[in-house]
Amino acid sequence: MAKYLLLKHYRGAPAAVNDVPMAEWTPEEISAHVKYMDDFAARLEETGEFVDSQALSPVGTFVRYDGEGRPPVTDGPFAETKDLIAGWMVIDVDTYDRAIELAGELSAAPGAGGKPIHEWLELRPFYGSAPTITE
Repeated sequence: MAKYLLLKHYRGAPAAVNDVPMAEWTPEEISAHVKYMDDFAARLEETGEFVDSQALSPVGTFVRYDGEGRPPVTDGPFAETKDLIAGWMVIDVDTYDRAIELAGELSAAPGAGGKPIHEWLELRPFYGSAPTITE
């Protein structure tokens, strides 16, 4: 088994097919999207492939060590991840091909008009968890 991180982006990835920003979706469209994500995670829990997932707020704080005393805290400049990363899911799968398959399925979550987003998801293996590529 190898763990992979699936990153959902607000922006920064290539444009999705159904590229209407979530801020413009109806409450029903948002509910359908969240239900799809929840159902997807529940199915992976049954197969033992789900580890965790979270949606992220666009609010963030930049912190660093700056010697003795209180570390400086600022609202930027950022590497702009607070504007880019909408959420993530961690999966634990047998093969790289399975990770690709699941990322593709998650990309089909519904968006505006109830149509699949076909968004790009970033798939990254955990460090020290060698991907099992079967090409």
